[in-house]
Amino acid sequence: MKADFRALKQELRQRIVQGIWPPGTLLPNEVDLAAEFSCARATVNRAMRELAEEGLVERKRKAGTRVRQAPLRQARFSIPLVRQEIEAQGAAYRYALVRREEQDAPDWLRARLGLGLGARVLHLICMHYADGNPYQLEDRWINLEALPDAAGADFAATGPNEWLVEAVPFSDAEISFSALAADPETARYLSCTAGDALFMAERSTWWEDQAITYVRLKFQRGYRMTTRY
Repeated sequence: MKADFRALKQELRQRIVQGIWPPGTLLPNEVDLAAEFSCARATVNRAMRELAEEGLVERKRKAGTRVRQAPLRQARFSIPLVRQEIEAQGAAYRYALVRREEQDAPDWLRARLGLGLGARVLHLICMHYADGNPYQLEDRWINLEALPDAAGADFAATGPNEWLVEAVPFSDAEISFSALAADPETARYLSCTAGDALFMAERSTWWEDQAITYVRLKFQRGYRMTTRY
């Protein structure tokens, strides 16, 4: 049986709902499921990820995926490409690379992503605009051990988020949201006043236990995030 991720997701859900995989069952790993359904491992990963978002399974790095003892209702945060988000509002999108630097990963980033001593990263500062107005300040770090091709990518032309979506899938993500007071540098980029309250999202992603990227996304005043569950 060859399946796309939607068909695969439906089949896995049926096995859970029908009790073929009862609560607490450790599911087959992605390699075995990819072989069973004659599909790419990335297809299995996406299906599993969506089942986890729906609260049917629980995924843990190194421990595998298990059927939850009870389905979990949880908020689902849709984080689209910023270009799509802006254009969906009927606004014209513009992107600008502000700064680019290859460097040793700072200690705080190594601790956050589990990187080794001397790990090299690409640090990018980018701006995204809606109808010419500042919309999002992107402060991103890419692990060059996981993605060496990033060193030669033209991020002056293409934003790193769009490039990463095309370059590599992810198996795990950690996302947090917070409010912060704009520091003078952030205020300059987002054309606001230092001390203004802003919304910030932080996201870290991994593929098979290897860190891919960490990003801080700071939004202009008045940004609104909508979730569903």
